[in-house]
Amino acid sequence: MSTVGVVLPAYHPEMDLLTAYLSAIDDVLSPAVVRVELDDPRPGTVDALHDLPFPLEVNAVDARRGKGAAITAGFESLAPRVDVLAFADADGSTPADSLADVVRPVVAGRAGLAVGSRRHPESTIVSHQTFARRRLGDGFAWLARRFLDVSLSDYQCGAKALSTDVWAAVREHLYEPGFAWDVELVAVAGAIDCRVVEVPVAWEDHPQSTVSTVDTTLRLARALVRSRHRARSLRDDRLHTFLGRLHDAEPSLVERLTVDVVDE
Repeated sequence: MSTVGVVLPAYHPEMDLLTAYLSAIDDVLSPAVVRVELDDPRPGTVDALHDLPFPLEVNAVDARRGKGAAITAGFESLAPRVDVLAFADADGSTPADSLADVVRPVVAGRAGLAVGSRRHPESTIVSHQTFARRRLGDGFAWLARRFLDVSLSDYQCGAKALSTDVWAAVREHLYEPGFAWDVELVAVAGAIDCRVVEVPVAWEDHPQSTVSTVDTTLRLARALVRSRHRARSLRDDRLHTFLGRLHDAEPSLVERLTVDVVDE
């Protein structure tokens, strides 16, 4: 039986939502380990999480690392101990039952990467985002389908799962520390010919999200270009390989983690 590890990246979470979500994940998935990657915690948050009546790992850092950096840190910690890695947004927008649906095809060996989707025809939307956020999200998904080799209806839903074998293959090729990490993960997984499946989910918008609509969309668009470049470079595309030689290589997220650990 495959073991599952779940990471929740959290920045100033709403504690009632987070604790209820953690409890539901424990009940529904019975994961081997759940790890909260907590950025810039408010006073009392860490103690409140440690007081929950089920096993929970909490890694709190003083700075705001970003979603991608936090998930990467969590996956690096859990990968030696489990067979399947998953993450979900800490606001619980994707219910625990739907997160279990996302995990299932990876556990069964039907996919290397499973991507939760709010835009799948079979998805259930409990409450919608604002009209502006929906239109920006639709536009980004349309653009991503034309830029990337993996065609999905939703790249940014905060629920994904992958095998530790896939993580071992992609980990050194991920650079985006923020919300664009999801897009880069899908792009790199496609570049190494990982089987990617899209899973419909139930989903509920939480207006207190820390995502800035226009600013984040612009950042995602720029990151989409970078992700396409990195994916094409992995496929030994001559143009993108040449372009890559023109720039100094930046450290990947896992390389930055190693440096941070040494510095400490």
